[in-house]
Amino acid sequence: MKGGIINILKARFLVNEDATKTWRFILFIVVLAIIMIANSHQFDQKIFQISDLTNEVKELRSEFVDRRSELMKLRMESTVSEKMKGRGVLSSQVPPQKIKVKKTEEKSFFKRLWQ
Repeated sequence: MKGGIINILKARFLVNEDATKTWRFILFIVVLAIIMIANSHQFDQKIFQISDLTNEVKELRSEFVDRRSELMKLRMESTVSEKMKGRGVLSSQVPPQKIKVKKTEEKSFFKRLWQ
């Protein structure tokens, strides 16, 4: 047992007859370690990218809500009528009338078209 530990400490296993197997294994472990480090680095980059995109989505969503509220204020009848007063256009005193079309007229119109 004492001789085995001394051989490991002196690294005789790297120059023995079976050293090619040992070097292949060490090379394999080094390649796996490099792949693992690269994968971890790529994972961290994806995390930062997701965080940046999440913040951008939050900003765009809040901007959308602000623009929508501005649009609602601009579309209000009182706002439109105030802006039109400056141009000399006043709102109508007579309320609008709803036009109704009877379905029988509509069907006969289409029948005449196809005949």
